[in-house]
Amino acid sequence: MTPTPDEPALDLPGLVRDRAAEGRVKAAATRARKVAEAEIATTDPVARVVLDLPLAHLDRTFDYAVPVAMGDDAVPGARVKVRFGGQDVDGFVVARAPASEHEGRLAPLRRVVSAEPVLSPAVATLCERVAERYAGVSADVRRLAVPPRHATVERAASPPEPPLPEVEGAEGAWAAYPAAEAFLAHLRSGHAPRAVWGAGPGEDWPLLLAHLAAAALAAGRGSLLCLPDHRDVTRVDAALTALLGPDHHVTLQAEPGPAQRYRDFLAVSRGARRIVVGTRSAAFAPVRDLGLVVVWDDGDDLHAEPRAPYPHTREVLLLRSEHEGAAALVGGFARTVEADQLLRSGWAHELGLPRTAVRERALVGITGASDHALARDPFASTARIPREAYEAVRWGLERGPVLVQTPRAGYAVKLACERCRRPARCATCAGPLELTGPTSPPRCRWCASEAPDWSCAECGASGLRAPVLGDARTADELGRSFPSISVLTSSGERIRSGVGGEARIVVATPGAEPVAEGGYAVVVLLDTWWALGRDSMRAGEEALRRWCNAIGLLRPGGRALAVGDPALPVLQALVRWDPGGFAAREAEERRTARLPPAARVATLTGTPGALDDLRALLDLPEAADLLGPVPVAGSDDGEERLVVRVPRAQGAALARALGEAQRLRSARKLEGVRVQVDPPEI
Repeated sequence: MTPTPDEPALDLPGLVRDRAAEGRVKAAATRARKVAEAEIATTDPVARVVLDLPLAHLDRTFDYAVPVAMGDDAVPGARVKVRFGGQDVDGFVVARAPASEHEGRLAPLRRVVSAEPVLSPAVATLCERVAERYAGVSADVRRLAVPPRHATVERAASPPEPPLPEVEGAEGAWAAYPAAEAFLAHLRSGHAPRAVWGAGPGEDWPLLLAHLAAAALAAGRGSLLCLPDHRDVTRVDAALTALLGPDHHVTLQAEPGPAQRYRDFLAVSRGARRIVVGTRSAAFAPVRDLGLVVVWDDGDDLHAEPRAPYPHTREVLLLRSEHEGAAALVGGFARTVEADQLLRSGWAHELGLPRTAVRERALVGITGASDHALARDPFASTARIPREAYEAVRWGLERGPVLVQTPRAGYAVKLACERCRRPARCATCAGPLELTGPTSPPRCRWCASEAPDWSCAECGASGLRAPVLGDARTADELGRSFPSISVLTSSGERIRSGVGGEARIVVATPGAEPVAEGGYAVVVLLDTWWALGRDSMRAGEEALRRWCNAIGLLRPGGRALAVGDPALPVLQALVRWDPGGFAAREAEERRTARLPPAARVATLTGTPGALDDLRALLDLPEAADLLGPVPVAGSDDGEERLVVRVPRAQGAALARALGEAQRLRSARKLEGVRVQVDPPEI
């Protein structure tokens, strides 16, 4: 090709020489990298690595050689890639060592994914202890403890923690609780007090928890506050911001998204923040110098992890408290039998209100089908909202907002024949009929077919009654009774976080009650029989917890009214505001029946063949009882469930036996069995 007069001639020999030189430089760099990768570090050349594999027989550390090029980055807690079983596997470095017990040649680390030490030694140990406690695999626990990496966030520095402001008023905020002064004094001294806190009606519990976190921070130690859901997290976040300012704590939850969650996680891991507020996964947050762990409302089922090995927030925090020497507080308006067990064993002390203080805060009553109630209201035995409830609502509306709790969402969620009381069924698929509104025809909950001309197949009647009403129907009834008052609902996917302090009626399902500005003047609890009708050993405990949480939203001097049978022990405990006494009663009944927490229980779920294989591998304690197996309802694979029960003192032995059997099963590649230790329900 001939160049034009305006184009310079190409120096082809020079270009060839330049490209050859560039190739030699790249080749030299590649050789240097290969040499560096092959050359093993002289200082602590062995990295102990835990693998991200959910196989029980591989749940241990493996030794790998540390190349010189990775010597500075392969720190304990760093993410790495290693060669295992002919493939690249993710893992974490948990320690560096000068030598290995392995006599052969160690394989080198493939790559340091990130030098950021995201798995602290304390959290690594906690993951192992939780896996042992629940007969699981520590890799599954580490997935709960360490969020996925976000490289862009990781490259940014975490802003430093500002100076701690002067915080006063903790003693005044906790003054109603006689034992709180000693708890605060021990906390400020760097000690590890342990308590079960029964909050009184109308208590501003987020502010009290914020004062505890501030006391621990003043002593130079961090705090970890675990709450059931994001609405509780928002309340405690606001209390901490008001008390300490916005830059002394972080919230760890899923709502902000993975980038923000990882940013907050790194701020905690790097020591830039020492107070963590979050939901159940926050129990594993790598808080430095941990001085206080708190679980609020530990009976809420949101604290139970739905993924293997199914740990409970309360148990994780108690394990962490013992391992790291931190103070522990189990708090709530109600008390679980597990919290009662902590008091009975002497592991914790009680923080409670005197009886006189409880009576000053709220007045709780019952209306129902008692002889005294029938004498005043002949229709009280059949009325869903009796006259006393309407009077309580009217009294409350003169003073502020009123909360009405109803156990079901919807309008009329269950229909029956008006004459013979037989459940109303769909003619197309035999599903249950419901009403979705005051003017809509009956509709099937299964196939959505409408049945405007329904008639009973048993007696031929065409009238329908609604034995179970939802929040929408309740709001409809109250709206007609109080036409000048605004009526709001909060349930399902339309949950309100808060309402104003003006007079209004709020109808909400349990757990969806919004917080009222200044508190509610009156709380009415409808259909208490429904909550007690659950087929569960925790029915009474769970019902009392939901009722206490609603009454906890009262303002000082407010009133509460429960519609139900006054003779029921659970309603009597509610009137006396004695959740501790009810928990002690429940615990005694469970001891007699050998049910948790007096016993330790594990459920094994799998196909009949898989259960037989696991039973052959189990070396159970002598006192173990095997209950079942029984078919699992709704299983398409014919799964069965076996229950193993041992005395509480042999709980650790049961977990070890199950863990060892799972390791043998995994090594032999037998069919899987789902093991759940101490499930919330049996």
